[in-house]
Amino acid sequence: MTADTRDVLVLRALGIGDLATGVPALRAVRAAHPAATITLAAPAWLAGLVDLVGAVDGLDPVGGLDGRPPDRSAYQLLVNLHGRGPQSHRLLAPLGGRLWAFRNEAAGWSHGPVWRADEHEVARWCRLVAWYGAPADPADLALSRPPPVAAGATLVHPGAKSPARRWPPERFAAVARTLHTTGHHVLITGSPDDAGLAAQVADLAGLPPSRAVAGGTDVAGLAALVAHARLVVCGDTGVGHLATAYGTPSVVLFGRLGPHLWGPPPDRPQHQALWRPEFAGGPGEPGTPYAELLSLQPGDVLDAAAQALAATP
Repeated sequence: MTADTRDVLVLRALGIGDLATGVPALRAVRAAHPAATITLAAPAWLAGLVDLVGAVDGLDPVGGLDGRPPDRSAYQLLVNLHGRGPQSHRLLAPLGGRLWAFRNEAAGWSHGPVWRADEHEVARWCRLVAWYGAPADPADLALSRPPPVAAGATLVHPGAKSPARRWPPERFAAVARTLHTTGHHVLITGSPDDAGLAAQVADLAGLPPSRAVAGGTDVAGLAALVAHARLVVCGDTGVGHLATAYGTPSVVLFGRLGPHLWGPPPDRPQHQALWRPEFAGGPGEPGTPYAELLSLQPGDVLDAAAQALAATP
């Protein structure tokens, strides 16, 4: 595409993993419009991570589709990396300009490619921008590496937004205890909301309270921990995507949504994705982990950790 100075707004008002999986598409937009000012509409708390992407000039603090709408300035190009619509399409429509988005008749948008429910999240957004003439490389997932915070730590991250995606804390503790006894400097990480959970896991693992560091850093600090870690053990949440971005050995535990939709690239054996779809059942009790997660035992995770470390270049 011809280089130009058009202003571009990209909507991706979601979390860490959503931003990380959108990096190849963001870089494709930058490559297609190298002289443009590109603004990302995303939550304000992601600012430190947005700085590590290297394809964005500014952040418009937007959290989800129900919060403050994007800046009402007129943009010459609008890129919907948020969802299939119609809500996200309608949020962008008043801002003018051309729209890159999936086809959605309910939003009055009959242009663009068709949404596929069974597509990996990285491939989905790469396909979208490629349809509009901006080819993207799905493997282009790396983020800039921040200075080290606690180099060489092993991070056990027990939290996840949805309770259904949380492996039981006593099992995380069993993994943390074994890693500690075999020479790993284990830290229990998480968001500020995970502070109590992290303290519980540290206590069950026999670790001192100082090893529970959930909420002790902002998102840039968390990225620094992951970038310089020895190993990451987590559920299907944003920290797993940070491990992929930095090539940090990882074990990621999946529930209902498998690694074929949200997991690390399958050709990178230092990232082990554990998933047992054969154990899938009904929804179970509200707030309880998916059956696929409950089928995984600490021994499975420790075996995968050994494989991830052995495969690290």
